[in-house]
Amino acid sequence: MLLALTHGIKYGYKSSLSTALGNTTASVIQAIIAISGLSIILTTSQVLFEVIRYIGAVYLIYIGYMLFKSPMSQTFNTDEANVETTSHLSMFNQAFLVAISNPKAIIFFTALFPQFITEQNTPMSQYIFMTLTLGIIAFICMMIYSLAGHKASNFFKTSKVGQYLNKITGGIFIGAGCAVALKSA
Repeated sequence: MLLALTHGIKYGYKSSLSTALGNTTASVIQAIIAISGLSIILTTSQVLFEVIRYIGAVYLIYIGYMLFKSPMSQTFNTDEANVETTSHLSMFNQAFLVAISNPKAIIFFTALFPQFITEQNTPMSQYIFMTLTLGIIAFICMMIYSLAGHKASNFFKTSKVGQYLNKITGGIFIGAGCAVALKSA
């Protein structure tokens, strides 16, 4: 969510499509993992859960650090010429890695999906429908966050807060990464 908002501010709404696709791809993969039963390994292996959690925390801190150290002039690259300097693949990868490194999503999907399974249809067709629905909802939500960021960028361009947006956003990412790392599972 925060990454989509940040990319909406920095790169514009259209460019943030890559961010939404990265997040959605990770969410669908996590749902497939939950459906396939691999979540049992994750829920029974505290070590694996912790490793994934710490990788996610380190990556959040890394993104925060990169934002924090980036120059103020790069905060609002909404011109099409400037957007090219940040590749869509890079934006996709950032969103994918942030989302996929959240092991709790797999556990959430494992708990959520069975609640909607009925005996009327085959479970697999229902899982496919739920996964597609999840993907659509995740994509729409990420695009809404990107649009909100894009719309807010005008405010940040003209306010004192905008001068420090990279520092503020970077600090939030670093704080979130530290909170994830320090939180007991």
